[in-house]
Amino acid sequence: QVQLVESGGGLVQAGGSLRLSCAASGGAFSTYTMGWFRQTPGKERVFVAAIGPNGVITNYVDAVKGRFTISRDNAKNTVYLQMNSLKPEDTAVYYCVAGRLSSTRRTYDYLYDYWGQGTQVTVSS
Repeated sequence: QVQLVESGGGLVQAGGSLRLSCAASGGAFSTYTMGWFRQTPGKERVFVAAIGPNGVITNYVDAVKGRFTISRDNAKNTVYLQMNSLKPEDTAVYYCVAGRLSSTRRTYDYLYDYWGQGTQVTVSS
């Protein structure tokens, strides 16, 4: 059983930056594909980014390409999401996820076995 705890959310002005962190425990972190989803009220969870077990392969939703960067530190069992040039439409609850996927290009939420509790990101205009 893997436990995921996110941190780093908050309120930021448009154009600003935030870095989300997700600390994992209870499992073989380096064997999991890690990712981030986000959700706004009344809408489904949406894939944001994923990173393969060795940290080399990444995948992003088009809306965040060039602004967000996902990375991981397997020695610290932690995955990060650096968010730059934030926009009001990035406002959401962000969830850290873990799963054993065959490819980071598979973006369905049901493929991920473990979810964090979520952290709120609010971008003001």
